[in-house]
This record gives sequence, structure tokens and C-alpha cells, in this order.
Amino acid sequence: MFQNPSRDEIGKILKVSKRIAVVGLSKDEYKTSYMVSRAMQKAGYIILPVNPTVQGRILGEKVYASLSEIQGHIDIVNVFRRSEYLADAARDFLLTDADVYWAQLGLYSDEAYSLLKSSGRTIIMDRCIKVEHAITK
Repeated sequence: MFQNPSRDEIGKILKVSKRIAVVGLSKDEYKTSYMVSRAMQKAGYIILPVNPTVQGRILGEKVYASLSEIQGHIDIVNVFRRSEYLADAARDFLLTDADVYWAQLGLYSDEAYSLLKSSGRTIIMDRCIKVEHAITK
């Protein structure tokens, strides 16, 4: 059965992480993905937008069509896609060396968990990274 890491563990992850790939980051400044990512960027994190439907830049950063296009290590893959797409995002995540798979608040998938649980990497679902950052600072 899936269980998120403790708040202390999440706080430790956020303290050592620097690069966050945001799958489904919208260019619409009124969307949750944009607002959360902007807040994390202002808190000092490097945001790597992943959205195959957007060309150019979001939050001043180059947009990638997929996780596989990102050069260098990714600390956290933060997913802003509906729950039915979390398993696809998990498959893409497993092709990277990223440390943490994070599905935003309100998002959960048993299929994604099944794919990820034996990977030895951290899984967080149904938690807002911005809220967790504020709580664990």
C-alpha cells in the first residue's frame, strides 16, 4: 500500500534538491502549475518546464517536449497531469536518473505506484510541493 514519506523526509528532499522538471507546466499564469512553479523558482529552485504543446519559454526557461530532452541530473519530477496520465509520466520518469517522482495535490495512481515502487526512488503523490516547501522550511 502506498504511503508518502514523512514530512521530515520531504523537508530533507526539498533542502537538497535544486532542479525540478515540471511535467504539464502551463504557460497560463493563472493555472496552478504556473503559480506553484513560479513560487518554487522564486524560492531558488531551477524549474525545467516539460510540455510538448508549448514552444519557447515558460518562466524564462526553455520548454522541453519530454523529460528525455533534459540534459543533466533532475532532482524532482513534479507532475501536473490528470491522474489517468500519471502512469505514462512514471514510465518517462523511469527512463531518467531523477530522484523523486512527485504528483501534485489531488493526483494519485495505483498504476503509477506499481510501476515505481521497485525503482528504489522516492514517490510522493497527492501533495503540493509549494505547500510542503512552506511547511518544512
